[in-house]
This record gives sequence, structure tokens and C-alpha cells, in this order.
Amino acid sequence: MLPIAPSLAAEAARLAPYAAAYDALIAGMVARGAGRRAPRVGQAFPGFALPDATGRFHSLAELLAGQDALVLSFHRGLWCPWCRVESQGWAEAGPHLAAAGARLVTISPELDGRAGAIAARAGALGLCDVDLGLCLALGLAIALPPELVADYARGGDDLVALTGGSGRLLPIPATFLLDRAGIVRFAFVDPDFRRRAEPAMVLGMLDRI
Repeated sequence: MLPIAPSLAAEAARLAPYAAAYDALIAGMVARGAGRRAPRVGQAFPGFALPDATGRFHSLAELLAGQDALVLSFHRGLWCPWCRVESQGWAEAGPHLAAAGARLVTISPELDGRAGAIAARAGALGLCDVDLGLCLALGLAIALPPELVADYARGGDDLVALTGGSGRLLPIPATFLLDRAGIVRFAFVDPDFRRRAEPAMVLGMLDRI
């Protein structure tokens, strides 16, 4: 299984004209403590219930049932190039996750079934975090400046249409590995959306559960 870091870096290079704006946004988020309230290793992951693309709700207890481990991967959406890279990496890791008795669940704020699209790409169950309610509770939601939302729209990514509401809220991409009791055994939370957890690293942690 190949690492995803080179492909992530390639996307960053392709979008280099936006690097200064991204760097400023991320620096501001870090200064405000973005992501610091997210669940940590050793903590119980808070319970939740979210709908899939068909509208059926899934609770954390249900997702954990019968599994040795659960991977929760929070994505911005299929419109995000770095999310596409990460989801492809998870697709390649799928057989290894299944062999280890683990299940992958992707969580995205995208509406109208789009959360299921990135899940299908990753080979996962996809849940929709409507209005980022779960991300807000976990400290994983960030607010974008209006000018960046406008830039995204001019580039073809209308966040209002994609996620509803003002379009200014997005999740901090994050990955959590939970054991069968729902305890966090691995956590990757980085306000820099250009960096993601390596699926191979998560697979390595499965051996310790």
C-alpha cells in the first residue's frame, strides 16, 4: 500500500497560487486553538447518531457492535482534492481493515447524498454531519472568511449548495481509531487540511488493539 503523502503534496503544488491564503487561514485557526477540544487518545469517543445517504440514522453504539475496531474519518467533501486523495488511500487499505476486523466510516457535511459519494470512493459507510452538529460538538468545525467562500464559489465549489446554511463552516479533517469499547486509540487532528493521516499508520495501530 503506497503512502498518500506524495499525492497530497502534489495537490498542494498544483494549487500553489492559493497557498498564501490557505497558510493565513490555517495560522489563524491554530492561533485560536482549532482542534484542541477534539477527543484524545485514551478518551471515550462521544456518542452520536447521524444519517447515511438514504436518511437512515446510525449510532456510534451500532457502528461499534460486532467490530474489533472502528475508524472514523472526517472529510470536507468530495469537492476537496485532498479528501479525494485520502479517500483513495482508504480504498486501498480496505481489505487490510476488513482482515483486522475494523470498519471504516466517513463523515462529511455534504448534502443531497454527496456524503455517500466520498464514502463510496473510500469503500466505507458514509454519514452526513448535517449543519456540522457533530463537528461543532467535537471542536472540529471552523468558520471560513466570506472572501474565501466566495473564492471557492468562483472556482466551482459553492459551499452553500454543497453543505447548506451560510457555507462558511467546514470540518477540520480528522481520523480516529476506536477500540470495541469506543475508546480512542489513535487520533489525527490537523487544522492544515492539506495534511492527512496515513492509512498505513492507522493499520499499524490496529495491531496494538
